[in-house]
Amino acid sequence: MPAGYEVFPPLNATLNGASAVLLATGHSLIKRGNMAAHRACMLAAVACSTVFLASYLWYHAHVGSVRYPLHDWTRTLYLCILGTHTVMAATIVPMVIGTLVLALRGRFERHRSLARWTYPIWMYVSVTGVIIYLMLYQWARA
Repeated sequence: MPAGYEVFPPLNATLNGASAVLLATGHSLIKRGNMAAHRACMLAAVACSTVFLASYLWYHAHVGSVRYPLHDWTRTLYLCILGTHTVMAATIVPMVIGTLVLALRGRFERHRSLARWTYPIWMYVSVTGVIIYLMLYQWARA
């Protein structure tokens, strides 16, 4: 890894983890009817995910692909998680934008209907992002 870029993987994992916590908190808040706090958490989750995406793209534009270094059973597990994560990460961006726009326009019935799909996929992407970081940068290089 080129010098100066080592901060990006842990930063990206932290942003993904923060998004997951904010998503779970926001989900819990709306279930209890606290719309204002839900809105704040979800806007913060969007902000964390947006900063993550910019940071991730910047990092990989300068560093390129980072290959999983082990050639044992964990490689298969890693590649399965990475594959599902990548497909869902590409899917979630327009879903988050659509869900956000519907909420900001006050179209709550349609927002709720899309959010039922957006929430679990976004949560999966956020959590598996942290798992991918741990597997690639911590466990496989320990």
